[in-house]
Amino acid sequence: MWRVKSLDAILATAEKKSLHRSLGPIQLTLLGVGAIIGTGIFVLTAAAAQKAGPGMMWSFVIAGAVCAFAALCYSELASMVPVSGSAYTYSYAVMGELLAWMVGWALILEYAVAASAVSVGWSGYFLGLIENALGFHWPDALRAGPAWSMNGFMPVADFSAGIVNVPAIIVALTVTALLVIGTTESARVNAILVAIKVTALTVFVVMALPVLKTGNFSPFTPNGWFGPAGTTGMGVVGAAASIFFAYVGFDAVSTAAEETKDPQRNVPIGLIGSLALCTVFYLLVAAGAIGAVGAQPVHGLDGSVVQPGSAAFTAACNLAANKEALVCSNEALAHVLRQINFPVLGNFLGLAANLALPSVILMMIYGQTRIFFVMARDGLLPKSFATIHPKWKTPYVVTIFTGLCVALAAAFFPVGQLADISNSGTLFAFFMVSIAVMVLRVKDPNRPRPFKTPLVWVIAPIAMVGCAVLYLNLPFEAMAVLPVWGAIGLVIYFAYGFRKSHVGKGLRGEVHELDDDAPPTGLPGAE
Repeated sequence: MWRVKSLDAILATAEKKSLHRSLGPIQLTLLGVGAIIGTGIFVLTAAAAQKAGPGMMWSFVIAGAVCAFAALCYSELASMVPVSGSAYTYSYAVMGELLAWMVGWALILEYAVAASAVSVGWSGYFLGLIENALGFHWPDALRAGPAWSMNGFMPVADFSAGIVNVPAIIVALTVTALLVIGTTESARVNAILVAIKVTALTVFVVMALPVLKTGNFSPFTPNGWFGPAGTTGMGVVGAAASIFFAYVGFDAVSTAAEETKDPQRNVPIGLIGSLALCTVFYLLVAAGAIGAVGAQPVHGLDGSVVQPGSAAFTAACNLAANKEALVCSNEALAHVLRQINFPVLGNFLGLAANLALPSVILMMIYGQTRIFFVMARDGLLPKSFATIHPKWKTPYVVTIFTGLCVALAAAFFPVGQLADISNSGTLFAFFMVSIAVMVLRVKDPNRPRPFKTPLVWVIAPIAMVGCAVLYLNLPFEAMAVLPVWGAIGLVIYFAYGFRKSHVGKGLRGEVHELDDDAPPTGLPGAE
């Protein structure tokens, strides 16, 4: 189980498709901005406000800082192993098959569950748009899944908010169908979608900041930094753990290291520059939302602090006094513009979200299917997962399977809980990458590194601690999902992958997704 996939073999295969180094610091920074700005800021603003109130502004800073440290570690490995497979491939080459399997298994929580979260977020903006612009009211039972809470260790569903989120199912399955038939985004289409997102958020800032009221910022941290005693995942740090979802697109920059001129200099500029610009943008958006309409959390019927997405939260939002609260909105930014008497611009922002967010769902499902594909090609998952469609040349079996799972989760879970579960997998993967970069410095110090993490013995431990702290400040149920999911993964690994591994059998250990029989790649990243 500690066998490694030869790094030399991976790199030799990667050289079959060498890439031209053409990207400079400005191009990398813009690539990062386009990839990072997306679902998190459109969708999770309300959930962050429920956890931290106006203090969510600090949450954006904390999450961005942890991402920056993790990104620097990620970039060294990405520059050394410039292939797809993400942290799974890095871990396989450095720390062995078992840990690689655990990382790959955790990445399912990052990609597939994130796609579900984006689908639910898209649904909120879609319903707001058709109701406010067209006057059509979607049936209550079909507009949201149940609210979930924990009774001890047992999840309990409350169907007062809805039974099943039909729009989220529709968008997830539509995107899956596009991926199965091989539809790809061109760079031009991706650039247009990025422009739509950035324009919509710029309009929001320009309209919201002038009506800012300083009184809306007080109290600034109503739930404190770590939440009231007896709660998990609340407060400023709890909101940072949730809002981490808004930053993870930075891997579009790190994986572009092979195409970057002078990567030692330009990759950190692109990473830190894009994260800094996005953090400033996020702070302006958060300040506009808070200052315009306020962002104080709602409390349960008994006055208690309640988690966003819980049954108690749904009950509080159903009260007439809380109907217009920012934290209760499923389309927070469009809601703010309507509240400050810009209904047309609110509808415009809702339309922008409807246009741009499906591309994010596409990229999440695409990323997940390629992780599955690489694991199947390594023998750790059934060979059928790597089956290529004879006409469309796509891994259609695993794409359909992933799409159905994404749609199922989107149908029955609220966006905040899905984002927290996704973050648990992401934080684990980043934690392992931070370890891997130090292990490889010791095991193979002389290997060429187009980009080297500066002060690696400081940066990598800080990244590890930051990921651990954010994980421990997720809600209890989100934290619990990771070890339970990991235990299921271990059962599957020892029942199947351990015996079927190609590396273990000495078969085709060097083959990966850049080989001739692999599905087409090249979708531009967009989160």
